[in-house]
Amino acid sequence: MSTEFSGQALKEFLGEAEEIIEGLHLALLKIGDRTSPDDLDPELINSIFRGAHSLKGLAGMFGFNDVSELAHHMEDMLDNFRLGKIPLSDELIETIFESLEYLTLLVQGKSEDENYSIDITPVLSRIDAVLSGDNKPESNIFKQFNIEPSILNVLTEYEEHRLHENLTKGNNLFRIEVTFDLSSFDQGLAEISELLKQSGEIISTLPCFGELTERIAFQLLFGTAIGTEAVHDLVGNDAIKVTAIVSRAGTDTGAQPRPAESAEAIIDATAEDLAPAQSQADSASMRSISRTVRVDIDKLDDLMNIVGELVLSKGVFAEIAEKMKATGRDDIASSVQKATRELERKLDDLQKGVMEVRMVPIAQLFDKMLRIVRQVAKTQGKKVALDIQGADTELDKLIVEDLSDPLQHIIRNAIDHGIETPEERRRAGKPEQATICLWAFQKGNHVVIEIKDDGKGIDPEVIRAKAIKKKLVSANAELTRTDIYDLVFLSGFSTRDEVSELSGRGVGMDVVKNNIASLSGMIEIDSEVGKGTRIAITLPITLAIIKALIVQVSGTTYAVPINSVLETLMIEESSIRTIERKEVIELRQTTLPLLRLAEVFGLRSPQERASRCFVAVVGLAEKKIGIVVDDLLGQQDVVIKSLGSTLSFVQGISGAADLGNQKTILVLDVGGLMSEALRGDSNVHV
Repeated sequence: MSTEFSGQALKEFLGEAEEIIEGLHLALLKIGDRTSPDDLDPELINSIFRGAHSLKGLAGMFGFNDVSELAHHMEDMLDNFRLGKIPLSDELIETIFESLEYLTLLVQGKSEDENYSIDITPVLSRIDAVLSGDNKPESNIFKQFNIEPSILNVLTEYEEHRLHENLTKGNNLFRIEVTFDLSSFDQGLAEISELLKQSGEIISTLPCFGELTERIAFQLLFGTAIGTEAVHDLVGNDAIKVTAIVSRAGTDTGAQPRPAESAEAIIDATAEDLAPAQSQADSASMRSISRTVRVDIDKLDDLMNIVGELVLSKGVFAEIAEKMKATGRDDIASSVQKATRELERKLDDLQKGVMEVRMVPIAQLFDKMLRIVRQVAKTQGKKVALDIQGADTELDKLIVEDLSDPLQHIIRNAIDHGIETPEERRRAGKPEQATICLWAFQKGNHVVIEIKDDGKGIDPEVIRAKAIKKKLVSANAELTRTDIYDLVFLSGFSTRDEVSELSGRGVGMDVVKNNIASLSGMIEIDSEVGKGTRIAITLPITLAIIKALIVQVSGTTYAVPINSVLETLMIEESSIRTIERKEVIELRQTTLPLLRLAEVFGLRSPQERASRCFVAVVGLAEKKIGIVVDDLLGQQDVVIKSLGSTLSFVQGISGAADLGNQKTILVLDVGGLMSEALRGDSNVHV
């Protein structure tokens, strides 16, 4: 195997393994803390079992023996559970969760180094302990109901267990027989199966062998709490034979088909209502059901960069046309301008198409938070529910990935700092189970993510006292409520006196703010003592190609993302006033704080100010500031490029961009500049 192929194979493994593990986590979270097997969907357990089985085979194929071994042990445990050999218990659920955590660590480690491994002995021992526990044998309930040997002899061990469970619950048992055309039986069988699952469980599905030609018959063993007539009403088709094997719900127990049919008949159920036309079945029979493909995000980045370069080239053509027009060559200039406009339309369509491919629902991120909430709440001995809304809101895939760690830290902090213990909540007159709301919604060209809890809230006086004690602010500093909450984002700040596993180290929220700022976003805190805390994160929908306002300051050119620009003004220097050492102007009966870009970046001193200047009014969330510049050079599409890790410390800048004249300029981080300006700290020297 070549090195290139090996690298591609590893990517394929990591992508598939990650999907399987995420699916396992979500399925397991649906089980929750339920301790009664009656509340569980057997298909849910089967999906976890199948996921472990698939991961075992996939890892074995690529030679990752540690992943394969752990998945194999997990598969054995889940198989015993679904067969009823081990009971549903907290120990079982926790062991499955721990197994998934180990699998996650292994897969993530191999994404960095394919030889990465960890000691999986502890979790294997825990699985073995669960498997060796006291297991009660199932009683032989089949004799009690005279279940025919012809039925039992064709059931697998799992199907026999599910039959036992249905009879133990007091469910009725039916045999449902139906036939299909050979060309379309898969679709017809799927449709009738989904119909029956609405009111019960399909224990077994077996083909019937007989003298049928060009057709196939199936026998479904169906367990349900409803009676014979209700089953007939459910299928709603006289052409389906329903036979009651066990009926204990006060319904008729005869094995009678519908009146017009013979007892031996196996009738067609697909002529019009369960199958497509023969020609359609023939033409589609070899096609995949899924219409999606997995695409490496790096390939989409390459496409976006190409689109960006084309956008810049379009700008060059437009500039050439203007120059030709200025020299009197109007006929050629008009032709070039017309071609440029057509190119612009096509590029807009291409740009929109590539962007849509990059967009993913934020549910991919929110679903992961379910696991974090359960894990941290259990560790803290607290009861917490997660309320998710707006999970279908879409964001750029790269933004979703970079948002994962900050959001995880906020959720952990909410449970650790904000949510009280069940005893404390009872004393405060609150329900024992706390609620964390994780909501997302689109607002213009931005997406807002809100994290709200109904915990004890943040006491501003406690924050102020801590900040003074740590000498982060002076004792006589005049701080607004917003200023006090912003102290939470300072490096080294913590309200905890003791260090815990989750918090108290004074590291975290400052990193969260920096991570959000690197995404050209903004984070705000609001809280009410005794009622809870709200954190709002405002992010652009994408960071790839953006329309920007080009500004000039002291001969230096910058780009301001247009989705943050509300309006532009030209003002006289004399209209600027100073309030509490902050420069402001009056704008439609409101006070607008100003930020002088030249002084922020140390491009000139206050004594060099001109008599007239321009102001770009920018806003994120509900906050606004005016960025003072020397000139406005118009709008342009730009492709933001990262400054790289070596320049990540630069504040107030989110990246760089190339203009059509081959000039590279810096792109302003509006969220970061606003935070500094509103805090009164305008010393962000590059």
